[in-house]
Amino acid sequence: MDFQDYRFHCFFITVNLLCLHILSVSGENVASSNVSTPFNISSFPSDFVFGASSSAYQYEGAVKEDGKGPSIWDTFAHKFPGKISDNSTGDLANDFYHRYKEDVKLMEFIGLNAFRFSISWTRILPHGKLSKGVNEEGITFYNNLINELLSKGIQPFVTIYHWDLPQTLQDEYGGFLSPRVVDDFKDFAEVCFKEFGDRVKHWLTMNEPYIFIVNGYDSGALAPGRCSSWLNNGCHVGNSATEPYIVAHTMLLCHAQTVKLYRQKYKPHQKGEIGIALVSHWFVPYSKSQVDKKAAQRALDFMYGWFLEPLTYGDYPKSMHDLVGKRLPKFTLEEAMLLKGSFDFLGLNYYTANYAANLHSFNTVNMSFSTDSQTNLTTERNGKLIGDPTNVSIFYVYPRGLRDLLVYTKQKYRNPTIYITECGIGDANINSIKQGTNDPQRINFYRRHLLAVKEAITDKVDVKGFFPWSFLDNFEWGSGYTQRFGLVYVDRSQGLKRYLKNSALWLKKFLE
Repeated sequence: MDFQDYRFHCFFITVNLLCLHILSVSGENVASSNVSTPFNISSFPSDFVFGASSSAYQYEGAVKEDGKGPSIWDTFAHKFPGKISDNSTGDLANDFYHRYKEDVKLMEFIGLNAFRFSISWTRILPHGKLSKGVNEEGITFYNNLINELLSKGIQPFVTIYHWDLPQTLQDEYGGFLSPRVVDDFKDFAEVCFKEFGDRVKHWLTMNEPYIFIVNGYDSGALAPGRCSSWLNNGCHVGNSATEPYIVAHTMLLCHAQTVKLYRQKYKPHQKGEIGIALVSHWFVPYSKSQVDKKAAQRALDFMYGWFLEPLTYGDYPKSMHDLVGKRLPKFTLEEAMLLKGSFDFLGLNYYTANYAANLHSFNTVNMSFSTDSQTNLTTERNGKLIGDPTNVSIFYVYPRGLRDLLVYTKQKYRNPTIYITECGIGDANINSIKQGTNDPQRINFYRRHLLAVKEAITDKVDVKGFFPWSFLDNFEWGSGYTQRFGLVYVDRSQGLKRYLKNSALWLKKFLE
């Protein structure tokens, strides 16, 4: 940025700091009810990690530069612009590919000691396969990013797969619908371990397989845009009753084989750890009836247990076997053994909660994953919302759900080490820098959710870190650029200039 830009940027930092001071001296009236309790970084263990999260397609841009090949998201965003709220794409995104040094400086200014990012499969292997060549310019970019982070004392947490499958593999054999993808996934991961594992000590095989699958193969809302034709969602191909289960099965095997490779070949000398990032809402029974309590458990099974049960115990939840029947693939004994315990830590993404009620009648003709759990999810009970509404219509603020989900995970899934790899709140209809950087609800949100994490630690849950989603405002998949989750405001009307939001300055103060 030039000198005038720098002065303008500093002006906003000064104004924001003043606003933050006003919030502080007024008793932090945006926070939860127990604001009088001293609460800052000292409230957490000394080795607790405070970072922020991102992903390649949502951040990098440069989709055709320096040898990068096309992913299913490069294809989807251009082929189905009507499925993106503002008809936008990730072609430019935040231009993180060119601006990463500027952004790392902002991370350092805030005081973050970790940054979670994903590696674009097609920036490393443009044609998806190791046999068709490695792109050295892609290797160079990620080496430079990792080195820049480490030079500022920021640990890289790297997600290997964040929804951007190579289009060539989708075309050749259907991507995750075919077991052939397992070897190609493992080859891609091995290139990452080999090139970056001397410095990267925290790996996540994949991010939120649940969201990728439900939107990509059940509703068709996101890439690769497959669903049953009877849904009338504009899908040309797909089967919402079978494909979600096939893809989940394949992704779990990709994960397990990759973890086996890392543990046998790289972990002994690189001394890193490997896990997976799963997402779950918390589900509150709609009533005290047994049927609604069972419905809440089924909702958890179908969103969370779908993946965590095999990773812990080697098989899908019983409720899924009972309700899905022969459509649910089966693991061989060897695969089950490979899956059990196949993570050193769990990445947990949490945003909101729902009430869950038993669904008394359901369609047995047009079956789909979304109806298989036989639950009715709602955010309102007896005229009262489950939490404060946000500018994302499906998300309500329910910090207690994070604590409850963490305690549930400890009790049901053998007390794993957990990092909160995403947690955040979105804004919408932002028209100015002043409006976009003044975000008291986000400050309130993070304070309350960090308190929930602290309570979980008191309950002996092994939580090791917290990563807000997201560091920057970014391309939010089907919402395009209409929603803003960042700690840092990105002004798309003024050349993607970055401005710290009040929430970023609150976090800076918290971390001091």
